[in-house]
Amino acid sequence: MTDSQLNRLIDRTRRGDTDAFGAIIRNFEKPVRSWVAAHAPPGVDADEIAQEAFIAAYQRLDEFEGGAFHSWLFTIARYKLMTEATRRRRVADYHSRFTPELIDRELERRAESLPPEELTKRLEALRTCLADLGERGRELLRWRYDEGIPLAEMANRTGRSVGALKKNLFTLRQQLLACMEQKTRVEGGSV
Repeated sequence: MTDSQLNRLIDRTRRGDTDAFGAIIRNFEKPVRSWVAAHAPPGVDADEIAQEAFIAAYQRLDEFEGGAFHSWLFTIARYKLMTEATRRRRVADYHSRFTPELIDRELERRAESLPPEELTKRLEALRTCLADLGERGRELLRWRYDEGIPLAEMANRTGRSVGALKKNLFTLRQQLLACMEQKTRVEGGSV
């Protein structure tokens, strides 16, 4: 499509001819969808973002002042993609903050169902097992669970990747659980 053809379609669209905008969409659909798909993080629906970009372009067509229409359209697509990525980060952040609260509630519910002497045994076993972990392991657990430091910040502090820290924290939790089970079994209790 030539620039003059595109400008005629834009003018017709501005005058209310939606079929003219359909022709614009058909011309730019594949490049916009391809660009979004190439730049979208996993889980983002590229087709949905491209569609939102076309809708926004249609609604804001009066703001287009000439020049490179494709650049203007791709800028809209870029901002739509950035908005979706930000929304997803916020949702993930919300869940990362809310999940510990749910875990706390469940732990409280379970603790309330235990006899006080059983709870005391478990807490003492936990203290002993934490002491056996070593300073570095206790520090990681304290950062994550006492201070609520995000994994990304912990990665910056330690110079390790987030993935390595996740694995390390999982291993530490497994060690604590195994230690507590062993200690409560030895003392005649059960976990």
